[in-house]
Amino acid sequence: MRVGVLTGGGDCPGLNAVIRGIVRKGVQEYGYTFTGFRDGWRGPLDDDTLRLDIPAVRGILPRGGTILGSSRTNPLKAEDGVRRIRETLAAHGVEALIVIGGEDTLGVAARLSDSHGIPCVGVPKTIDNDLSATDYTFGFDTAVGIATEAIDRLHTTAESHMRVLVCEVMGRHAGWIALHSGLAGGANVILIPEQRFDVDQVCAWVTSRFKASYAPIVVVAEGAMPKDGDLVLKDGTLDSFGHVRLSGVGEWLAKEIERRTGKEARTTVLGHVQRGGTPSAFDRWLATRFGLHAIEAVRDGDYGTMVALRGTDIVRVPISEATA
Repeated sequence: MRVGVLTGGGDCPGLNAVIRGIVRKGVQEYGYTFTGFRDGWRGPLDDDTLRLDIPAVRGILPRGGTILGSSRTNPLKAEDGVRRIRETLAAHGVEALIVIGGEDTLGVAARLSDSHGIPCVGVPKTIDNDLSATDYTFGFDTAVGIATEAIDRLHTTAESHMRVLVCEVMGRHAGWIALHSGLAGGANVILIPEQRFDVDQVCAWVTSRFKASYAPIVVVAEGAMPKDGDLVLKDGTLDSFGHVRLSGVGEWLAKEIERRTGKEARTTVLGHVQRGGTPSAFDRWLATRFGLHAIEAVRDGDYGTMVALRGTDIVRVPISEATA
């Protein structure tokens, strides 16, 4: 049996560990062969492939990013996208496709599996931890660790100058990274998209912290919104899935704090540093388990499903449930 593998959407630590787990178990236990598709859904659209075998995945466990490359290509918006994917899979003799991605990438997999009969198995991937049906996604733990270390460093420089430091973290419309890193790093204010914030209340907390002779740290998720406003964006451009590019709320909030309190405020936007570098031990462990269970789902012919973490167990759920 020949199995296709692709990684779509934003990169994150642990992708290579999934690929390694899939290929090693698939080759050694089931005798499968593998074709990798480059740059997410662009690979099967444009017939851009990479051979995946044991030598190809050797040594990639601790590497960040993905050896297959990634993109935010939406094949459902491409001309004859479904037909082109079918033809590419047929040309390479690919009988099943393992799709590693987040909400958008897996949303395409769900459509292809449920509506077009293309056999897909999903693996949840995102540093944002915003997929339903799984307790955690790999990449999240690494991102939290990076953000927490940054907050630790911000504490010392903030107290040296007695200024407010606003740290903007990723997460899109989910506050998991902000919440976990903010608590772990001892931030004084944590602002998340799930709960709109009052700028006056934020300023009150900041002022209270100064009264205790400490410099405040404010952690804000990129998708957080003030009560009396909308998303703060640097630009309004959209990707192929219709999503805006988030970022800008940290800088805006720092200016508001400085204007209203008279205290100097600076912004640190962590950005893509949260997605880069070597994955944590937890993310390597989770990603490897996801890969092993994904190839088992292929062996069982259990298509249209996604592997997920429930407690300490790996289970299978409908992809459509995961992206609901």
